[in-house]
Amino acid sequence: MKKMLYRWFDERLKLRPIKIALLDEAIPGGASWVYIFGSITLFFFLLQMITGMFLAIYYSPSIEHAHESIRYIMEEVEFGSFVRGLHHWGASGMMVMIGLHMLQVFLYGAYKRPRELMWLVGVVLFIITLAFGFSGYLLPWDQRAYWATQVGINIVGTLPLVGTSLLRIIRGGQDLGAMTLNRFFALHTLFLPWLLILLVTLHLFILRRVGPAGPWDKARAARIREPFWPKQVAMDAVGILIAFMIVAGLAVWFPAPLSDPANPTDTTFNPIPEWFFLFYYQLLKYFSGPWEVVGTLILPSLFFLILFFLPWLDRRKDRRPISRRFFFVGGGLFLTMVFTLIAISIRDISSLPTLSPSVLRGKAVYHELDCAACHRIHGAGEAFGPDLSYIGELRSRDWFIQHFKDPQSLVPDSMMPAYGLEEQALHDLTDYMLSLKHEIDR
Repeated sequence: MKKMLYRWFDERLKLRPIKIALLDEAIPGGASWVYIFGSITLFFFLLQMITGMFLAIYYSPSIEHAHESIRYIMEEVEFGSFVRGLHHWGASGMMVMIGLHMLQVFLYGAYKRPRELMWLVGVVLFIITLAFGFSGYLLPWDQRAYWATQVGINIVGTLPLVGTSLLRIIRGGQDLGAMTLNRFFALHTLFLPWLLILLVTLHLFILRRVGPAGPWDKARAARIREPFWPKQVAMDAVGILIAFMIVAGLAVWFPAPLSDPANPTDTTFNPIPEWFFLFYYQLLKYFSGPWEVVGTLILPSLFFLILFFLPWLDRRKDRRPISRRFFFVGGGLFLTMVFTLIAISIRDISSLPTLSPSVLRGKAVYHELDCAACHRIHGAGEAFGPDLSYIGELRSRDWFIQHFKDPQSLVPDSMMPAYGLEEQALHDLTDYMLSLKHEIDR
């Protein structure tokens, strides 16, 4: 029955040449588990597209409704939390797999002639994957997304000559707001997916034209040759299944995070980027003042230039590791630096003081009363009243409580009204004021 069905379609669609091109091509050295990372990366991209389409049904790309639409997906839509979890963890999975795929290609020297074009397309695909991660991070429009994106955009603004212009283009104006969210949504859902589809197609076309590189051992590559079907397909399928089970488990047990709605006036929030940007986030801390351009422009440019021109920098035909010691040592040092910076960043983040529930509630009261219309905290807000950035070092608890109850009793010329706060709100707001110090012990 299966053969009859295949013959029926083959007579009409001429499937045999496609089958030969996709499944019957010989793999030098035979099938191997080290070749599964490319297929898993492609699977994660398809997973991101499918889950993204379902999320887009309910998502509203506006600063008034973006956060609420994500909350609605998480709490009200059937399987909404699971689908968003798949999308969230799938992004990390795609980043891990494309990294492992590039590492495998590097170790096997598969970027050498005649596969230079395939390597170049792969580097561009890596850059697009990073752009996916950065543009998608803002879409929930919560505190984490807003401030981490603000930091990332500000880094672009430090570039010499073009920084200010790029900043205005990315933001869509002077500040990070509605136009920024719309541009990031369009980039994430329209421009980048089609560009990635085009480049993946080109990547696979080049692979089929030049063939897989196989192992660096020429004797093994010549001795063993297996078609892509069925063994390599089975290995890829097993790898994809395991990857999906891991991501699905994470989506169930660790739902995608959603913090408070974005508050542009709350400059006390500690921005934390996604884990795959942590090493760069940490690296920038070591370059300040006149050295800032080294971290924002020189080092990233040098890194991507080396990636792009690697096939021409490593010109030897021999793909064995012993003949590429310089590049192996350089790659090892780079990975050591990346993981060290990630570890340091995670350590620093875990040691950050956390606000007590009372201080968090007090901060909310501060914003509900629109105190920023008169007072400034760390540069955010107006300067009609006293700057409150470090007010916790200047006043006592009793002073704050009395001031909030009757401002004129302590400051006769104060224009601040008596808000008549309930006891809980009064103490919460006081705790928040007391937390505003140079050294915050929370």
